[in-house]
Amino acid sequence: MMNPWLKIVTPAVLVWTAACARSDAAEISAGAAPVPVVVAPAQSVSAAQPIVMTGTLGAKEEMPLSFKIGGVVSRVSAEPGQAVRIGTVLAELAPTEIAAEVEKAHQARAKAERDLARARALYRDSVATLEQMQDAATAFEVAESNVRIAEFNRQYAVVRAPSAGIVLAREVEPGQLVAPGTPVVRFRTDRRGLVVRGGLSDRDAVKLRSGDQASVQFDAFPDERFSGHVTQIAMGATSGTGTYEIEVAIDPRGHTLASGLVGHVELLPRTTGKVPTVPVQAILEAHGDSATVFTLSADRTRAVRRRVHVGTLNGDRITVLGGLDRGVEVVTAGAAWLADGALVKLSATVPPAARKAP
Repeated sequence: MMNPWLKIVTPAVLVWTAACARSDAAEISAGAAPVPVVVAPAQSVSAAQPIVMTGTLGAKEEMPLSFKIGGVVSRVSAEPGQAVRIGTVLAELAPTEIAAEVEKAHQARAKAERDLARARALYRDSVATLEQMQDAATAFEVAESNVRIAEFNRQYAVVRAPSAGIVLAREVEPGQLVAPGTPVVRFRTDRRGLVVRGGLSDRDAVKLRSGDQASVQFDAFPDERFSGHVTQIAMGATSGTGTYEIEVAIDPRGHTLASGLVGHVELLPRTTGKVPTVPVQAILEAHGDSATVFTLSADRTRAVRRRVHVGTLNGDRITVLGGLDRGVEVVTAGAAWLADGALVKLSATVPPAARKAP
C-alpha cells in the first residue's frame, strides 16, 4: 500500500538524471554491442494524489464574548490561557446605571398596575369608558415588557463562560467604556473538537469530499503527524484571495494544542483508480511533469523510448499518470547510454567498464 503522504516532484529532483545522458547514445547502431541494463516492473498504487495545504489551528467553536449593552467595565477576571468551567464570570459592567434602569422599569410597572386597577373600577361604575380601561391594560402590558427587557439587559451586563473552555485573550480592561457588542473576551471551547482551516484553489478544492483523510504536521511538533479528515468545504470563494476554505478536524492525541499553530496539511482525495509507479532511477530528460523512460521490446532485446507524464514522488518511486501501463518493465540502470532501438542485455548490475563500451 502506498504511503499516502507523498512529496510533490519538482523539476530539480528529476533533471539530474537527464544530465547523465551522453551524446554518444544517439550514435549506437543496430550492430553495436548490447548495452547491459537493469530492469524493474512498474508497480500499481492508488491513483489518489495528495493535495498540500497550509492552515492554522483553532477550535471548531471560537467566539468573541461581549456585553449586550454599553457601559463602563468594572471587572475583568479572565486571563489568557485560563481554563474555566461553564458559567464562570469573565467580566462585568459597573452596575449603577443598569440597576437604576431595572428599578425604573419596576416602578413604571407598579404605576401601570395601579392605573389599570383604577380604570377597571371606574369602568364598573360607568365612570370610565371601555376604551380608557383598555388603554390602561395596554400600558400595564408595555410596562411588564419593559421590566423583562431591563432584567435581560442586566443579565447580559455580565459575561459568563458559555461552556467549559479556554480564554484566548482579554480585549478590555477595567474602567474602559465599551459599546454594545464590543468583544471583551475571546473564548475557545473544545466541545466540538479542533480543526485546521486553510485555503485551496478551485481545481484542488473540487477534488475533495467531506470525510477525505488528512495528515497534519505542526512546526511546534516536527516529529509528529496528527491524523484528521475533511469536515467542511466552502461553496464560495473567499473575497480577496479567491481560494476556498477547507476545514480539517484533527485528533490531538492527548496534546494541548494552542490556537494559531501553523499546520502543514496533506489531503488525500478518495479514488478507486490505480496508477503505475517506477523507480526514480528510470526517469530521464525530465521537464515539469513530462519525462522519458526506456522499456523493452517484446523479445526483451531492444530498448524502447517512451515519453511519460509523471506525478508525485513517494520515497524512491515516482507515479506515472500517463504513457505507461502497469507491469511494464522499465530500465533502471544503463538507460543513460541507450537510444531508441538499441540492443540490450539484461544484467543484475551495470559494471562501470560496460558504461564506457562503444
